[in-house]
Amino acid sequence: MSVYSTLDRPAGGQGILRTGMLIGLSGGLAEIVVVGLYSAFTGGDAAMVARQVASAVGLDGASAAAGVAVHMGLAVALGIVLSAVVQSLAALLTRDRAIWAFMMGSLAAVWAINYFIVLPVVSPGFVHLLPYANTLTSKLAFGVAAAAALQVLRPVRVGLYH
Repeated sequence: MSVYSTLDRPAGGQGILRTGMLIGLSGGLAEIVVVGLYSAFTGGDAAMVARQVASAVGLDGASAAAGVAVHMGLAVALGIVLSAVVQSLAALLTRDRAIWAFMMGSLAAVWAINYFIVLPVVSPGFVHLLPYANTLTSKLAFGVAAAAALQVLRPVRVGLYH
């Protein structure tokens, strides 16, 4: 029996996709909130950051809305991957603390890979748009939102958790 019984139907991976989409949407929105708050408090330009997201994937000159769409698409893709990993590690991630630790650790790793390996090659200028502390905070906010979404999606606990 799956930890997420109503969401993880074996046929077609529908539960992984649905859960992943919810994780990704909540995490992506959390990142937008962090960057928006940072921009508001420092006089930065969140729309410029969004346009740079679009530019980083080759959509030079795209609108801020296009950047937000790209960001949310990538967030959903990451959410689906995280959902699949959580599903495969369900036996190990039965406690709330384990889910939170897994999500925070995973998102910290994603941040490190993005900012020290991928982005310096793909879009070197993007790495310096915001301070590392802010970008790490936004990625950890994704982890918080993802863990919280999984908490909400979990069925009522039964004997599996004791």
